[in-house]
Amino acid sequence: MSARDRRRDAARSNPAHGGAWAALLARFRGEEVRGARRGVRYNPRHRLAMVGGTLALCSVALVGRAFDVQVLNNDFYVRQGDARALREIPIPTSRGMITDRNGEPLAVSTPVESVWANPQELLKHPDRIPELAEALDVPADYLTRKLTQRADKEFMYLQRRINPSQARKILAHGIPGVSSQREFRRFYPQGEALAHVLGFTNIDDAGQEGLELAFDEWLRGTPGAKRVIRDGQGRIIENVDLLRPAEPGRDLTLTIDRRIQYLAYRELRNALLEADASSGSVVVLDIATSEVLAMANLPSFNPNDLDGDRSDARRNRAVTDVVEPGSTMKPITIAAALSQGIVTPATVVDTSPGYMANGRYTINDFRNYGALTITGIITHSSNVGVAKLAERLPDDYFYDFVHGFGYGDKPGSGFPGESSGVLAGPGQWSGTDKRTMSYGYGLSATPLQIAMAYAALANDGVLTAPTFVKGQRNEGERVVDARVADQVLRMMQTVTETGGTATGAAILGYHVGGKTGTARKFSPTGGYSNKYIALFAGVVPVENPRFSMVVVINEPDSSKGYGYGGGAVAAPVFRNVMAGALRLMDVPPDDIETWLAAQAAEQAKRAKAAGGAGESGPVLPTAVAASTAGTASGPASLPDALPEPVTVGGAR
Repeated sequence: MSARDRRRDAARSNPAHGGAWAALLARFRGEEVRGARRGVRYNPRHRLAMVGGTLALCSVALVGRAFDVQVLNNDFYVRQGDARALREIPIPTSRGMITDRNGEPLAVSTPVESVWANPQELLKHPDRIPELAEALDVPADYLTRKLTQRADKEFMYLQRRINPSQARKILAHGIPGVSSQREFRRFYPQGEALAHVLGFTNIDDAGQEGLELAFDEWLRGTPGAKRVIRDGQGRIIENVDLLRPAEPGRDLTLTIDRRIQYLAYRELRNALLEADASSGSVVVLDIATSEVLAMANLPSFNPNDLDGDRSDARRNRAVTDVVEPGSTMKPITIAAALSQGIVTPATVVDTSPGYMANGRYTINDFRNYGALTITGIITHSSNVGVAKLAERLPDDYFYDFVHGFGYGDKPGSGFPGESSGVLAGPGQWSGTDKRTMSYGYGLSATPLQIAMAYAALANDGVLTAPTFVKGQRNEGERVVDARVADQVLRMMQTVTETGGTATGAAILGYHVGGKTGTARKFSPTGGYSNKYIALFAGVVPVENPRFSMVVVINEPDSSKGYGYGGGAVAAPVFRNVMAGALRLMDVPPDDIETWLAAQAAEQAKRAKAAGGAGESGPVLPTAVAASTAGTASGPASLPDALPEPVTVGGAR
């Protein structure tokens, strides 16, 4: 018997193995064996152990995988989860407030809401788009088109910087993917009156023009940031972390006096309406500090609503636009002649016959004034007289002297876009230029530059760069001897007195020094046109100068009956603004005699009208008495009952 047969017989003799062997053999042979397993015992514990072991292995595998995903190698999945729910959003901050020198608000930021949407989420609910369009008050097809164009985006603005109550009404519809966020909007209480000085901000609250632009970094502050969790509709469901606190912008206090600014704007507007002029500018400086107290321009614009405004109306003409200064240049020329020592205030200049040749042109006076003193040249505004003085001055000296008063240089106020004007050097002059420059042609300057020059004459000959920021003081530079400056100032006083060209600038109770200017406008086609610019520049009071002011009226219509000269059109604006400013700033009068005479005449008039004897004499107000007695109690103010400023004589 072979070994194979013996193993087969042994397997058959063992019931357990035999059954298994028989079943295996039957399967091998393709036979169906019934009952082959009847001898195998069924053990449920083994099966449960097997199932339990399998499940335990699976659990261990799952726990291990979870540990790997959540602990060991969780960066990828954390990033994916954060990308879907965790957001870093900015914390808006308010822009700093701008105030006038007395703390009155000129520009403030108010909280508003901006409504935004997630186009991807909103487009999943197209049936809600018409409802949203109605809430936004826009056409449904327009909104659908905008959403479709941004279908791959997760953010788009629907309405920006609206009233919070409006935003709440929109959100009350509960439209998926629509939410809002807090922002700030700039508000300007003074509106058009101060628009050119302040400028404005854009929709993102960033400065665009004026001081808003110049001090944007100071005012805008630093937005904060926080990490939040948002749901599928973009709503914040949890604040996770404060990344960076918001830092509000810093406040800015200007040198502007809101009250004087309003006076300047009002009087300039009235003058433009009466003269039917195209534009105008007013600048008021504090002589001692060169602070800008007021700066008004017309036409103006509403910084609270820029829609529809012309861009040229937003230009600060007092700083950016240049004009030929006309006869306001004559005090500078006379100061140069006095400084050079070629004349004294008593020197007589023959201006006959009222004109003189100047190359191919002729220099004319209003009439033949004959022999005039240096003071008379200023009083009567003689072109011939001042041109003869300029002839005797060396070219380089005259240029350096005029340049020293700030002409040809930027004023240095820090205002965006300020112009330097035009002052050509002697090497560019023709044989006639120096004469025409002596009375304000052939050079150009901004109203601010002219106001600076007159402030220098009133400040003992010290020129100081202007400033718009209260507390900022620029270093002054002497440009003319104090004695010469005082002499010229006394000469300018005669301009506003009887016989002068600007009696319309006279202010009751105060000595006013100034100079008119009437410049013919340059024509774009060459030469000069028949249009004029009316100017008046002056300081008040002469005894202790406090204010320097320049008025520029562009293209007054002479047919209106007011004429086109500086004395008729611009000087009254100076008078009305300065009369109010002197009262507001409690500046004591320096011409008590004239004030008393006017009071006495008024009392006599009232007494005559009443048919009785008048009072024995005018009663001197306490404030005026204090100023005349030289008390040290501080600046006195004129009484509220002081009559309106009167004009002595006529103006040419």
